[in-house]
Amino acid sequence: MRGNTIRWVVLMAALSIIGIVVTQIYWVSTAWNLKDQQFNHRVDLALNDVVERVVEISNDSTLLVKPVSQISNNQYKIELNERIALPILEALLISAFDEYNVQTDFEYGLYDCIADTAQSGKYVRYKDGFRSIRSHSRHIDLPKSEQTYFSVSFPEKESYILSAMGFWLFSSAILAVVIVFFAYTTFIILRQKRMSEVTRDFINNMTHELKTPISTIAVSADVLASDEIAQNPKRRIRYSQIIKQENERLKKQVEKVLQIATLEKDEIQINKESVDVHKLISELVKTMRVALEGSGGRISMRLEAQKSTVQADKVHLMNILYNLVDNAIKYSGEKPPEIEVTTSHDRECLLIKVKDNGIGMDRSEIRMIFKKFYRVPTGNRHDVKGFGLGLAYVKMMVEKHQGKIKVESEKGMGTLFTLSIPFK
Repeated sequence: MRGNTIRWVVLMAALSIIGIVVTQIYWVSTAWNLKDQQFNHRVDLALNDVVERVVEISNDSTLLVKPVSQISNNQYKIELNERIALPILEALLISAFDEYNVQTDFEYGLYDCIADTAQSGKYVRYKDGFRSIRSHSRHIDLPKSEQTYFSVSFPEKESYILSAMGFWLFSSAILAVVIVFFAYTTFIILRQKRMSEVTRDFINNMTHELKTPISTIAVSADVLASDEIAQNPKRRIRYSQIIKQENERLKKQVEKVLQIATLEKDEIQINKESVDVHKLISELVKTMRVALEGSGGRISMRLEAQKSTVQADKVHLMNILYNLVDNAIKYSGEKPPEIEVTTSHDRECLLIKVKDNGIGMDRSEIRMIFKKFYRVPTGNRHDVKGFGLGLAYVKMMVEKHQGKIKVESEKGMGTLFTLSIPFK
């Protein structure tokens, strides 16, 4: 599947998911408002019923106009013409709420404006069809009026409505699971697409890298097989050396691929010994200076660690350092490479830093450089050779030494690799 097709499929799927989420939010909001209205309506009917029963008990025929008023989302004020005892009011409220199916906790308080007294309210808990009373109130006093009044509040109103929306909560949970799986699937698809591109580039690059020495060996072998070469010993020796060099180059390239495969199977054995890292760096710098002579580059070292001996595999540690310096040379860009290797230490680890002045990387590239087969784009330059396995090998081997590797880089400003190798 082409990249554009995948992007369009992901985009359309994302838009579909967004549309479903918006629709779900709309219906959940509508359902909430409907449940809230139903609750308010049942409470209003129940409280009006309580007022009617109080009128019947007091034998008062005076008509109250709209005795029940909602003063907040979960609090009501109910006006009365007559006084009423707190136990009677409590019994009437419980009976009315049970009758109108208001199955949640409520809190009430009574105020007698005629006697200018406030009676302590109570908190009535509802659980599994039963009411239990708690003798304390968080009831908020209301402004005085000419009549006796009481107020009722529902502290758990939101939780009660939420519990009544079981279907919508279930459907929302299912939608959340679908979104998580969609996001995960999209991530997997994009990662596989990226890996497919990287693997394809690796195969193309490997084909080119292997084809070149094979072609050179084939040409040299044809020359050696000709009759003319027997009359020219110097020429024969030169072509023999070419075959040997190309064979060694081919061998190293194959070994790199096999090395990563062996590492992934965890078959490489680390033979740790006491290694003087300063001595190792000095040998490496001496070798790499020869390689930099033709390009006008420069490599220097600042060995400042007072303790430079670690327990490590000497061969692999040298390979780690070589890969980092070789990478610095490869990605130096148009300017001559300037590489600096420094050492320092903390209480537990030796710190090795390899700094260059190369093309650098942005954050997206830094996240990828330790992946197999990945190679940092070099613009119009096509002379950077390799399979994209060097840094993958470096990271694996550093971790096998229980160490860490950190990268700091900025596009066009060079790169700094910091190795942390434990002394023990």
